[in-house]
Amino acid sequence: MDIDVHKVAMLSRIRLTDDEAAHLGPQLSNILGYIEQLSEVNTEGVVPTAHPHDVAMPQRVDAVTNANRRDALQAVAPNTESGLYVVPKVIE
Repeated sequence: MDIDVHKVAMLSRIRLTDDEAAHLGPQLSNILGYIEQLSEVNTEGVVPTAHPHDVAMPQRVDAVTNANRRDALQAVAPNTESGLYVVPKVIE
């Protein structure tokens, strides 16, 4: 498979010298050849998985576990109003 390494490098925003491009060309061809081999594998009836082991993620109850500490956290603020921090106006 013939690959234009300079074009791939330009699209990837990578600066390559001619020597580097000559060295990387065969490597990219080998990688794409391997991908072509993988695409020829029959995957009919194979269930897609996200993990190689048959495991389930533990689920926890969706419940509030921390108490509301807003008043304690805002006690050190210079100015608050209705549970919000009041800051100086920046844009006029």
